[in-house]
Amino acid sequence: MKLLSPRRREAGFTLLELLVVLAIMGLLAAIIAPQVLKYLGSSRTQTARVQIQNIVAALELYKLDVGHYPSQAEGLNALVTAPSNAVGWNGPYLRRESAIHDPWGEVYIYKNPGQHGEVDVYTLGSDKAEGGTGEAQDVGNW
Repeated sequence: MKLLSPRRREAGFTLLELLVVLAIMGLLAAIIAPQVLKYLGSSRTQTARVQIQNIVAALELYKLDVGHYPSQAEGLNALVTAPSNAVGWNGPYLRRESAIHDPWGEVYIYKNPGQHGEVDVYTLGSDKAEGGTGEAQDVGNW
């Protein structure tokens, strides 16, 4: 006759073990998260710089074809869809309309005539206000 064996110890983790693991994960997150956010901010700023260079190159091609930069009223949309008065337009100069949006979702600001050159293309950064540092800095083609 077999005797019932005493209840086996349940497999799994104790509450104390889980709390220790959570504490370690919290410490790692507290150390790593600020570094990751810093790189995310600088990568958005770098992305804006590259996108602005692409837009300026597209504006130069537009000027070669049409003879002038898009007017202030036509804006950067003239690089994606042909304005009605753009004789010689050979675009689209940018493949997608999303190419004229900055990494923060705003349309790049276009000034013709510009304050820093013939035309200005810039973004106000994450704070959407002039000035700023870090991710909130203004990025332009000057």
